[in-house]
Amino acid sequence: MFTTNMTSSVLLTFALAWIYFFSVCGRPTSVHLRNMDSFIRAVQQVEDSNSGLSPLALVMALRRTAGHDDAMTIHYLGASNNLSDTEALEQAILNASSFSFFDKAIHHIVTDHREERGVVLAQDGTTVALAPLLLGIESGLKANIERKPAAGIFSLTLGRTLGLSFISLQDFPASQRLGPSGCWDSLDHPKVFKLSLPATLATDAMINGGMDGFILGKNLSELSRSGEPEALSKILKRYYSFILHKGQGLDAVTSHISPRRREISRSLLDTLDLQSQVMETLALVWELEHTEWIAMDTGIEGAVKDGLREFLHKYLDCPHIITPCQWGAKASRDTPVPLSLPLPFLYVHHTYEPSSPCLSFTECSRDMRAMQRYHQEGRGWSDIGYSFVVGSDGYIYEGRGWRHLGTHTRGHNSIGYGVSIIGNYTATLPSSHAMDLLRYRLTKCAVDGGRLAANFTIHGHRQVVNTTCPGDVFFSEIKSWEHYRD
Repeated sequence: MFTTNMTSSVLLTFALAWIYFFSVCGRPTSVHLRNMDSFIRAVQQVEDSNSGLSPLALVMALRRTAGHDDAMTIHYLGASNNLSDTEALEQAILNASSFSFFDKAIHHIVTDHREERGVVLAQDGTTVALAPLLLGIESGLKANIERKPAAGIFSLTLGRTLGLSFISLQDFPASQRLGPSGCWDSLDHPKVFKLSLPATLATDAMINGGMDGFILGKNLSELSRSGEPEALSKILKRYYSFILHKGQGLDAVTSHISPRRREISRSLLDTLDLQSQVMETLALVWELEHTEWIAMDTGIEGAVKDGLREFLHKYLDCPHIITPCQWGAKASRDTPVPLSLPLPFLYVHHTYEPSSPCLSFTECSRDMRAMQRYHQEGRGWSDIGYSFVVGSDGYIYEGRGWRHLGTHTRGHNSIGYGVSIIGNYTATLPSSHAMDLLRYRLTKCAVDGGRLAANFTIHGHRQVVNTTCPGDVFFSEIKSWEHYRD
């Protein structure tokens, strides 16, 4: 057993660690920066101050701090206070010394003013809910220690959120049962995330966090055990705090990192019967809550089927598109002109300037702001001209978007989308990953969503305007693409 003096010493260590953390962030608990880096630093402070604290004990303590001991979680993972004496003491210290910070960071809620809490801005520019992320990690760690398949990992990370969202809004179109996304008050010092529309149970952040928890949990559950388990902060850093190298980008990445969440999720979820998985999850929810009578609603299976079809389209078939407010755009200087969909053409560009591929959200969003500034101030246009822009960081950045007339291909703006890849591709090709985002993912998303005609035509910018765009080498490449026409 621990002595009173020993306990006091550890408590003092925790207190000093949190004083240090908040002084570094420069924010009191109530307005701490809500980004993933801050959360990882907080986790690492706990680890550094408590030698020997296992990652499983830590995620269980975080679950208890955030009040996430609901019936389904306990069913699969056990109660969060179900630890050994030593780990229970560490949990008590965590609850006593850092309750306020972690409670605010993890506890998910949407206020009446559409502020979504319990979410953080990740390094890649996406917004992630921490609750499903940590449940997935805990499930994977527990399975690894017990040397058995992860129990309920899909239900805890995605299944429950998706299923309840589908049936709670079954009278709404499937497209309105998922999302929305939103905007941060600041990219550099994020504190408030406000949704663009009324929330569903499955906001974009909840789905991002669910996919990340599912990926990391599955990975952790399948790792062979050799020595001590890796610290939670290291697990998070490897997935979220990465650096892509010039000349390689995502082409050289084989590990699991957040920009690849959709393609990895697709490969994992393709092995599951999602309809059955979601229905089984809902049945368990009703059993645990003694509300089995809900299953008598004959419309539930149809609502789940329609909802899953929309989920697959929006979050797995479509690439993740960073919206203008997320990359820090200025407002359009005029009222956007609507397009008549579907469009028959897609015009491929390169930016030429910026001339180098962007390899991070910071770089790509800075390039987007620079192009918008040039197009608005140098060209006198109302907004950035392109419909979409492809970065080499794994993401697509929205310009005029799907519905509004762009200024990208003179004389042809009303009949096609203009999509550019950041960089100068006169002598070199874009990364394979960036080209695939445009060639396969964006076009499939557009066709399936009724925005681009199924028999659409791809043209290089130079085919309809007197220009060298999209660069000699890149233009030679797109000549081999399926929908290219002379």
